[in-house]
Amino acid sequence: MRIRTTLAVAAAAGSLTVLATAPAQAAEYSSALKLRGVQYDAPGRDSNSCSKGNTRNEYLTIKNYSRSSTVNLKGYVVKDAVGNRFRFSADHYLQPGDYVRLRGGRGTDSDAGNVVYRQNCNFIWNNDKDTIYLYKPSGARADVHAYTKSRNDRDGNGYISYHG
Repeated sequence: MRIRTTLAVAAAAGSLTVLATAPAQAAEYSSALKLRGVQYDAPGRDSNSCSKGNTRNEYLTIKNYSRSSTVNLKGYVVKDAVGNRFRFSADHYLQPGDYVRLRGGRGTDSDAGNVVYRQNCNFIWNNDKDTIYLYKPSGARADVHAYTKSRNDRDGNGYISYHG
């Protein structure tokens, strides 16, 4: 989580007043695409075996929050805190209000099924804490969220929602 604090200092009658703003998170980025949520801890015992593993159950949901613009995901990049990355290399159009789930494992991408596979059976999101970055094709940051299991996953189901 990126935190910015603005300090307003006022000297009034010899007293010092300090005001701190709330943390600035994704609202500072001007992008229709935002991280909607992450299933960072796939249900079951973690196994990154392509044939028997559960990496397909680890996913990131990206949503188009625009009311009028269709967005092509081609060229967008998703990264984690240590630099693991996935680049959307094919056209995948999100209509206003539509979403896509970026899943681990191997599979066939589907616009109709709102799914894109990373074609990699290794887990990307840490089960204790991580940071998820979404970058536009230009390289500008579209959205970012950090999480810790203890702070953000109160019900312990391995899923965290962002942006309602």
